Amino acid sequence: MLKLKQDLSMEKPKILYISQEISPYLAETPLSVLGRDLPQSVLEKGFEVRTFMPRYGSINERRNQLHEVIRLSGVNISIDDSDHPLIIKVATLQPSRMQVYFIDNDDYFLRSGAKALETEIMADDNDERMMFFVRGVLETVRKLRWDPAVIHCTGWISALAPMYVKHMAADDPSLARAKMVYSLRSEKFDGTLDPRFAEKLRMAGFTDAELASLGDQPVDWKTLNRLAIDHADAIVQSSEDVDEELIEYARKSGKPFLPYVGDIEQTSQAYADFYNSLSQE
Repeated sequence: MLKLKQDLSMEKPKILYISQEISPYLAETPLSVLGRDLPQSVLEKGFEVRTFMPRYGSINERRNQLHEVIRLSGVNISIDDSDHPLIIKVATLQPSRMQVYFIDNDDYFLRSGAKALETEIMADDNDERMMFFVRGVLETVRKLRWDPAVIHCTGWISALAPMYVKHMAADDPSLARAKMVYSLRSEKFDGTLDPRFAEKLRMAGFTDAELASLGDQPVDWKTLNRLAIDHADAIVQSSEDVDEELIEYARKSGKPFLPYVGDIEQTSQAYADFYNSLSQE
């Protein structure tokens, strides 16, 4: 069970979720349902929770009551020598009243009416879309002055977050102490990322040693997941049919590993205990 002291003066442990998809903002899929149900269930167990996702063009902003947060927007994020303005929007997920933050930008996300996700219809930009999304989350957390104990990343679009936090935010008081958890999932993308992906990451300040697991071949979904495992503090298996090679890679890393659990109540309790064990290290 949770090892939280029943002391009203004690600050609630903070968990930040970086999610690829969240229902009801997107259609229900195993990934989007997990993105909705897990944070809400963990919130009910006594944690303070915030969650981030991309602001895909298929999201109906009026129906879902998204609004821009001016004080958090306006930062320019440089990727491949080009500046991209960061736009932050927020909505409140019912019935928990959990805040969901959306990372937006005109270059990487369509304005409205998209019938499919940009990760599918604009796949050539997925490398930069990932870089922008993760950087956008970190910039927003800094501005919020909200210091998470654990950052849990779910979906391959979040795979760069462990490396960014460990090596680009090592001196940041809002992020440096956070434990990075990465979810292994069955969802994947077709083909490979832009051939200049590693070069763009080097331009952002990463070293060859930090990018070693990318190798010298175009990066596919499995290589991207190995990069996330290399830089995470812990790994969870959050869908049943995860690639066996990735599970073995995670186990061989020697890092804390939580196998697949099952239904959401069992999963949220297991994750809550897992978060507590990491924060006590």
